Amino acid sequence: MSVAPVGEQPWSHSLLLLFFALLAGSLIHTIVFGVLRRKNRGVSADAPAASLEPVRWPTFFLSMEVVLLILHPAIPFPGVFEAILSRSLVLLTILTVAWTMIALTRLLGNQLLNRSLPATSDDLESRKTRTRVLLIERLLVVLIVLVSSSAALMTIPRIRAVGESLLASAGLAGLVIGLAARPLLTNVIAGIQIALTQPIRIDDVVIVNNEWGWIEEIGIAYVIVRIWDLRRLVLPLSYFIEQPFENWTYKSMALLGTVHIYADYGIDVADLRNHLKSLLDATPLWDRQAWNLQVTQLDEKAVQMRALFSAKDSGSRWDLSIYVREGMLDYLQKRYAANLPRLRVEIAPHPREAPSSGTPSESRT
Repeated sequence: MSVAPVGEQPWSHSLLLLFFALLAGSLIHTIVFGVLRRKNRGVSADAPAASLEPVRWPTFFLSMEVVLLILHPAIPFPGVFEAILSRSLVLLTILTVAWTMIALTRLLGNQLLNRSLPATSDDLESRKTRTRVLLIERLLVVLIVLVSSSAALMTIPRIRAVGESLLASAGLAGLVIGLAARPLLTNVIAGIQIALTQPIRIDDVVIVNNEWGWIEEIGIAYVIVRIWDLRRLVLPLSYFIEQPFENWTYKSMALLGTVHIYADYGIDVADLRNHLKSLLDATPLWDRQAWNLQVTQLDEKAVQMRALFSAKDSGSRWDLSIYVREGMLDYLQKRYAANLPRLRVEIAPHPREAPSSGTPSESRT
């Protein structure tokens, strides 16, 4: 009479149950995900069919792990393999839940950005929403990673035992870690403040460290400013909370430009003012909101005039300033060449030495 090897039947039976548990989880995910994608497509005709794709794979693995966790007590495995499978399953579930939450956070962020008003050159509310959504999304991702990493490490018995043994010195360790992580925590708190108060937003025009550029990206710990010559200035978030800077588009993208003109006292200011208006009327860079030319200073050398004009954004303002300078210079050279600033120097004749009343010889005679 032959005897089957010990443990052969339980292994085959357990592996079969494990296979059916994974198959059941994948089938459940396929059905549920298909229904959700169909409903998402029916919400709006413009909604892309792949809008739920970021969460497809994390939820696929999570559904199989959840089914396996439910059926795990009914699947017999040998003692050592049972312990390994149990701990591995818990660890993988924690990591997959974190993966799913990160994917859901980014999916929700994309949907909020897509539902906001379309971005235009002067869409202040859209830029506010975009900045707030991106900052909160990144902060949530960092929080999910920290919590899930801590939970995953606590599932390992040796690490958990070390943590329990160091519980008595947790106060000192917390102080050391707090001092070491102070710059990071400072920038994270600054990011929360920026998300709530919004002194800067994506695409804002700023002047920082005497550099003029646009806010290109706001991260968890830094801000990238795109300089006008395509350089990138990387600054910590705390800089925009602690240091002064200029924000040219805090309320609106519209800006005023100025050009200073110096001429002789014989210049015809009214004629220059009319020419400035004709220059502005001839270019689409001017938004037709404001313009003027005024005498701002008189001194012993020249007359100072200021040409003022408005533009819809910083780029148009820069181009319009150059256009006005070149147009006014060309007009001054052609019509008022004699009235350009001059330095007048008058050379007076040197006075001759007055003749003496007499020569020494004459005084002796």
